[in-house]
Amino acid sequence: MGNEMSNDFVKWLNDNQGVVSVMTFLCTLFAAWASGLFSALRRRPRLRIDLLEGPTLCSTYPTGKKHNGFDAHRTGISLYLRISNIGSAATSIDNIKLGYHWHARPLTWIWFRYRLFWFWLHQPAMAIEDFQVKIGDNIKFYPFLLQRSSISGKSNNTYLRVGQSISGVIYFEQPESWGGCFPSPRNGKAKIRIAIFDTFGKNHEKSYWIPIVTFEQAKKYNPSFGITLPTLHDESTSPDTPADLSP
Repeated sequence: MGNEMSNDFVKWLNDNQGVVSVMTFLCTLFAAWASGLFSALRRRPRLRIDLLEGPTLCSTYPTGKKHNGFDAHRTGISLYLRISNIGSAATSIDNIKLGYHWHARPLTWIWFRYRLFWFWLHQPAMAIEDFQVKIGDNIKFYPFLLQRSSISGKSNNTYLRVGQSISGVIYFEQPESWGGCFPSPRNGKAKIRIAIFDTFGKNHEKSYWIPIVTFEQAKKYNPSFGITLPTLHDESTSPDTPADLSP
């Protein structure tokens, strides 16, 4: 019986060679399409984030004002980053956010919202001057990651092909605040989280501990550290903190 079925199958193939050829072609075409589709889905950018030595620091400093009896303060954070595309597709950096935990009083709504979870600065601030360091009689200027240098007039190309990397400083300022609305310290450091968004809408995140320094130490890296928002906004009457920053 097996031989009869085999003979019938061979006869059917001989009688329907055209149909078999078409089916074989369609199956081959589908396999090639599926293989290309899966290959394309696997091709995606992956950004590695590294902190470099230099102006990577956090500083909270008083502004000389008060709000409801609290001394007002401001926080500035600078990060010297290297971003490398170690994925399998090119991409561009679309935006960078910075998160950290506030030093809020326990068991309050602000503590639950910004001490257990992250408080985010959603946009970098424009630094007024370039970050720098004095080495002997010379001054080394650090490149910016996103903005144009006021010294060289150059800016980074944020389009990263596979295997490419860029490095530079990015700067953030928290609006003037009060109470425990500043990065929570631990052994002289603050925990921060960096979130980089690429043009595909994917975010790449990593956490680090960075040193907390005095305002004077921060200004050694940039004489205009901490004055971007006061320069852009009139703060002669009250702190510029939005309502959702209230402790």
